[in-house]
Amino acid sequence: MTETATSELDDSFHVFDTTLRDGAQREGINLTVADKLAIARHLDDFGVGFIEGGWPGANPRDTEFFARAQAEIDFQHAQLVAFGATRRAGTTAAEDPQVKALLSSGAPVITLVAKSHDRHVELALRTTLEENLEMVRDTVSYLREQGRRVFVDCEHFFDGYRANPEYAKAVVRTASEAGADVVVLCDTNGGMLPAQVHAVVSTVLADTGARLGIHAQDDTGCAVANTLAAVDGGATHVQCTANGYGERVGNANLFPVAAALELKYGKKVLPEGRLREMTRISHAIAEVVNLTPSTHQPYVGVSAFAHKAGLHASAIKVDPDLYQHIDPERVGNTMRMLVSDMAGRASVELKGKELGIDLSGDRELVGRVVERVKERELKGYTYEAADASFELLLRGEAEGRPLKYFDVESWRAIVEDRPDGTHANEATVKLWAKSERIVATAEGNGPVNALDRALRVALEKIYPQLAKLDLVDYKVRILEGKHGTQSTTRVLISTSDGSGEWATVGVAENVIAASWQALEDAYTYGLLRAGVEPAQ
Repeated sequence: MTETATSELDDSFHVFDTTLRDGAQREGINLTVADKLAIARHLDDFGVGFIEGGWPGANPRDTEFFARAQAEIDFQHAQLVAFGATRRAGTTAAEDPQVKALLSSGAPVITLVAKSHDRHVELALRTTLEENLEMVRDTVSYLREQGRRVFVDCEHFFDGYRANPEYAKAVVRTASEAGADVVVLCDTNGGMLPAQVHAVVSTVLADTGARLGIHAQDDTGCAVANTLAAVDGGATHVQCTANGYGERVGNANLFPVAAALELKYGKKVLPEGRLREMTRISHAIAEVVNLTPSTHQPYVGVSAFAHKAGLHASAIKVDPDLYQHIDPERVGNTMRMLVSDMAGRASVELKGKELGIDLSGDRELVGRVVERVKERELKGYTYEAADASFELLLRGEAEGRPLKYFDVESWRAIVEDRPDGTHANEATVKLWAKSERIVATAEGNGPVNALDRALRVALEKIYPQLAKLDLVDYKVRILEGKHGTQSTTRVLISTSDGSGEWATVGVAENVIAASWQALEDAYTYGLLRAGVEPAQ
């Protein structure tokens, strides 16, 4: 059996994560053992008390995970939890192979799922209500005798409570009396609302005296609220998943739940300093599961503390707390100012400050930038999604001329349709850099890729710093108000130099011309980041 992780927290409140089991049931997530190990390390680093690793014995992957996790991970905060079911009807816990697999996992904590809805007992388990209670009693007491800590998940509890409250409470009471440390009330179908959850949890707590937990699905969009309502009702154990991953629309999201408990309720549920790692860990787990982090996720999304309206910016300039419910640094995030056609002077000044440019003493410059942004956005540019292009615009206005490292004489892209059905894409770029005229030609897997390669070929000899640049994302949008092939096109390009990422924008009636504008800005900003002095 694994050793219990040490924690500075007491046992009075549990943050229990089930990303590796329930979260992995989300459509589009398919975790390897290596993925599960990586996520377990992130969750332990965050400081959750329990990590439910899966169902050992149910599939080879979960069985392997438990063996490797105990050998390869030195848990600092979390205890590993194995998930399984109560014994089958007509046997004993000691003889049940699935119960034996739970013990063989070596996990110090075991979560048992038990039926608490009378119709599920009779229709799914095909047994009697009394036998179901005996299955709970026998399995819990047996695992306790084997030295395991036991939590019991009462599946479909809230629906079962509505149908037959006395039987649902009998399951809770039986599990608790048999030795379960926590009995978890599960909103398996996700249909509950906060007031309902609070009423049921408080009543069950008063009637059974059991220590209660909550497991909320998000089918009504209330999983986080339902979890907090259960805490208000007396629950001291919350089950969540990272980023709200889970079956159907997901589970209660670990990060807003943990942040609310710490920052709004004043409960110490994470080790000291761990809350500041929340944004980083949320994004790291998203990378492991290969899903783009939600930009608008509470607390940890890149837009969680982004401000666009000029009215907001004016107030934030005086005091950031006027339009923010917490200091974003407390959860490892940052405030961002978005510059758009809604921007006022304060927005531009704050954005300049964010970029390291002090505009506070130059009202004329700020006014020019505001008008320039509004003029450009009227044509289709968007600077709230393209910070790098805005910084180039701002620096150009401040210097009185555009920031230049090269001057383009001309460019062209050719797409050749061949008789065999294949296509050839070739681009030629003619430009001047450091008084040298350069002509470069390159092929690509599309006209934009060919232009990117030709520009790189042309410039890398003069600016070797560009070798680090990679185009990491490319988005095209047909702007409203026009139709079909005559529409104005906006292109957003994301570029990385290995240590950071930035976005640039281009707008034109031709998608290739819009792409070229965004590419020019991307390379110019890359050289600026690299500390290269612009041409005079």
